[in-house]
Amino acid sequence: MLAVFSICTVSAAPILSMQERSELIDRITKQRFEQVLPDIMKRENIDMWIVMSREYNEDPVLKTMLPSTWLSARRHTMLVIYRPQDSRALETLAVARYAVGDIFEKAWDKEAQPDQWQALVEIIKQRNPKRIAVNTSEEFALADGMSSTEYANLMTALPDTFASRVVTGEKLAIGWLETRSELEMQHYPILTQIGHDLIAKAFSNDVITPNITTTDDVVWWLRDQTLELGLTNWFHPTVSIQRADDEKFDQIKAFSKRPGENVIRPGDLLHVDFGITYLRLNTDQQQHAYVLKEGETDAPEDLKRALATANRLQDILTSNFKLGRTGNAILKVSREQAIEEGITPSIYTHPLGLHGHAAGPTIGMWDAQEGVPVQGDYPMYGQTVYSIELNAASVVNAWNKEIRIMLEEDAFFDGREVVYLDGRQKAFHLISASKQ
Repeated sequence: MLAVFSICTVSAAPILSMQERSELIDRITKQRFEQVLPDIMKRENIDMWIVMSREYNEDPVLKTMLPSTWLSARRHTMLVIYRPQDSRALETLAVARYAVGDIFEKAWDKEAQPDQWQALVEIIKQRNPKRIAVNTSEEFALADGMSSTEYANLMTALPDTFASRVVTGEKLAIGWLETRSELEMQHYPILTQIGHDLIAKAFSNDVITPNITTTDDVVWWLRDQTLELGLTNWFHPTVSIQRADDEKFDQIKAFSKRPGENVIRPGDLLHVDFGITYLRLNTDQQQHAYVLKEGETDAPEDLKRALATANRLQDILTSNFKLGRTGNAILKVSREQAIEEGITPSIYTHPLGLHGHAAGPTIGMWDAQEGVPVQGDYPMYGQTVYSIELNAASVVNAWNKEIRIMLEEDAFFDGREVVYLDGRQKAFHLISASKQ
């Protein structure tokens, strides 16, 4: 059984120095090998996992296993993870010129055996695994990190007895990437709070002066502030506007061709899509702000009702998270329930973690509301994090048009319930018509 734990709300801690981050990342990685991976290998009935990469052509899984001070593989890095039948503790070996941090023990003496592939074969023979996983997958990119050259060389080096035992490590790789450890979840809420704080600052008169500031100004402020904090963005942020004009909502434009230089005006409904990377984890957040007109103290009632409708859609979606239920099943039942309630839904929720668009079940895409083959058929497991991403259409009578409230908030599923890591937006950020 995988360990089950919950998270608690925490206050944002100071952002760690690079050395402190390094030490914490290595502690997290060690805990993941001790507490996360043994259960997943057992669940997937894998005795040995071989992960390998050449320098600067890293398997995405291998990058999550390297020590914090390794920014890439070195030379030809071969990692062997073996699950003994009589022990929960994994044996972790580096068939490489160097030990790989404190986790992977150096297991190749080049002077004694000049051929690295034969050194790997000897390790396999000594342990005699029944099922050997490698990272190959037709459908899941993050589980397809073994290059065709590496695979061909491995199969050539292996005796037929062991070559016949090589299987895809697709579900093992996904399980490793999607499952969070207890130590990770102690720190994940801090990431989301940092993201929320940056969005709140960006959507304020400290950054925005209506009729002067452009959406692109806000985007580059977010990039600069992320860098100033010593963090990185895993995608370029976007800031867009919906307003009382004749322009209709366009899915393609909203998701791929948002205008950059667009002056922000009183009466505008602003939207941001923003994500940061810290401690090898990622956030993905979307929120809205309203720019008050002269004399206004709050957003119009139509807009507030639209936000409440999108919040209700979030509730419907997260209430349908169930262990073993596939992404497509969650999408279908959530859309049906929302439509029954008179909501016009669009759901495109994805796993989150060591990658932004991470491994695990896909719950719709904005252009695939009937389901996603294969990735949407993957089942939901506990101890996983998701970006609850969706939009709900509502009519704003004063504008005589339909708008979309596009929300994205990060949440943890412990196998029983969904908990937002730092709450969610239930009220608009408000920007005054003139800078105070």
